Amino acid sequence: MANDGLENDVILVLGGTGKTGRRVADLLRQAGKPVRIGSRTAEPGFDWQDRATWGPALLGVKAAYVAYQPDLAAPGALEIVDAFFHQAIGCGVEKLVLLSGRGEVEAEQAEQALRATVADWTILRASWFYQNFSEGFLVDAIAAGDVALPSGPAAEPFVDVDDIAEIAFAALTQSGHSRQLYDITGPRALTFTDAIGEIAQATGRNIRFTAAPPAAFRAQLVASGVPAAEADLVIYLFTTVLDGRNTPLADGVQRALGHPPRDFSDYVRRTAATGVWGGHHA
Repeated sequence: MANDGLENDVILVLGGTGKTGRRVADLLRQAGKPVRIGSRTAEPGFDWQDRATWGPALLGVKAAYVAYQPDLAAPGALEIVDAFFHQAIGCGVEKLVLLSGRGEVEAEQAEQALRATVADWTILRASWFYQNFSEGFLVDAIAAGDVALPSGPAAEPFVDVDDIAEIAFAALTQSGHSRQLYDITGPRALTFTDAIGEIAQATGRNIRFTAAPPAAFRAQLVASGVPAAEADLVIYLFTTVLDGRNTPLADGVQRALGHPPRDFSDYVRRTAATGVWGGHHA
């Protein structure tokens, strides 16, 4: 199958052990593509904060998936990803696929930095992930039956990470996604109360959700061992990105893949069956 001359060239997946990157790497491997994982534990190792690691990771790479850790809204992220884009292009990378976030000014600045380069780019501007409920810091609270978040009543069109990964895979391996910005949401907007309610119903459990004051939530994070800078970022994302600005649905999944996005109910049913949230399951 023709794929723009990327047949034997390495595809670098940054954040290759994370929620999206792991799935992108799996799809690439299943398609027989040569994949290099970009993470601190990989060989060669890749560390966003240590630019000496970038060159070895970029050797022989023609396309890269860029998921910045911890988030493009983190202090200093823009300068770091911009430097990476330029170094990647200097090393011969032709295609850059950037995971961005809806409603984040800093993420949009990173998008602009990428668009200003000579690289062929695709931007995935994604909503909050379904998988944050099962693969992130929320899973323990859900299992314990008591979820408190610094979140108001605004609804968010959460999105399945599998949809994001499929779009990234398509953009890395097929033509037709060149210089496209995909605004990616699920098929409906849910409040956290709605989302936790669906999980409770699927598991047959009583799970309480309360909106916590941001200052108290931050103090709780720090007390549990989360670094202060990371706690600040979590509060920023909850109080800014989840303030209702992202409630409108977008058609990125339909545009990129030609089918509707996966629904939250399907994700909940699949995930409840694994037992990760406790309660009854198949």
